[in-house]
Amino acid sequence: MCVYNRPFDDQSQPRIMLETQIFIMMLLMISKGRFGMINSFALEYENSKNPNIENMLKISGLLGYSTDYISCDEGILNRSLEFEKCGLMGMDAVYIACAEKAKADFFVTCDDNLIKKLKRIDNIRIAFYNVIDFVSREVFKT
Repeated sequence: MCVYNRPFDDQSQPRIMLETQIFIMMLLMISKGRFGMINSFALEYENSKNPNIENMLKISGLLGYSTDYISCDEGILNRSLEFEKCGLMGMDAVYIACAEKAKADFFVTCDDNLIKKLKRIDNIRIAFYNVIDFVSREVFKT
């Protein structure tokens, strides 16, 4: 959810401004079919908790670009509990479990702490990047 909220963060900070521009570029590539985007019950739930109604509605619109949707099931909940035992926090664990369930090629985030935690998990079945690394490794790969 942090990636979706990036355009609403303080754009005077260079990193936030760069991550926002990358997110906009990602949306353009998604709209042209270069990449797909996966929505989930977890993203919709967390977005519904956004105290800024205008931002929540804009993010709901962005979620409409999704090419797939992951519903809650027992497998996701069980996998989330495994991730929590490895140090991931509740929603982060659910997001990664959803990405695995969707067989996503990669998970993209702005959360450096989440990336650090994911690097310590041996049995994770998905590639993960911060948005800046995503561009260099997946968009501009040769």
